[in-house]
Amino acid sequence: MAKEEFPGWHGTTIIGVRKGGKVVVAGDGQVSLGQTVIKGTARKVRRLSPGGMDVVAGFAGSTADAFTLLERLEAKLEATPGQLARAAVELAKDWRMDKYLKNLEAMLIVTDGKDLFVITGAGDVLEPEHDVAAIGSGGNYALAAARGLMGSKKDAETVAREAMAIAAEICVYTNGNLTVESING
Repeated sequence: MAKEEFPGWHGTTIIGVRKGGKVVVAGDGQVSLGQTVIKGTARKVRRLSPGGMDVVAGFAGSTADAFTLLERLEAKLEATPGQLARAAVELAKDWRMDKYLKNLEAMLIVTDGKDLFVITGAGDVLEPEHDVAAIGSGGNYALAAARGLMGSKKDAETVAREAMAIAAEICVYTNGNLTVESING
């Protein structure tokens, strides 16, 4: 089967919400191949601790590619202790310029509790304007839902969980099996 005919992996919604001195990253557990659900309990949100630094990362896209990027991010964090922004920019530069890395198909949401970034293979390190970032096939649904909930008295985790529930109701590539990690700012 030629690459362009391959149905491709779909399915992932990752959201990061910063509110009330806390950042929560939540991700669904569904992995689909074409129209088939391959797994419903994947863990796409991870806690990293390079050099004693606490970072939470969520990924969308190819799992092997995402793990490669997470390993590279950990190495960048070890080289620049306590500087998530610098590590993210260095990773994005490598990702865009390196012959091997530029073929990786994934996106990351990362936070150290202070900063919240989306890192892409196009060399972008994006900081959300409204304290909410979302990626993946259901990302726009989760983003819209969370932005609507940000004005409520709900805490960051509740906003993330409710936004993910809405995304799961709309996006067929997103389910309600969540992995949630939080970190204080």
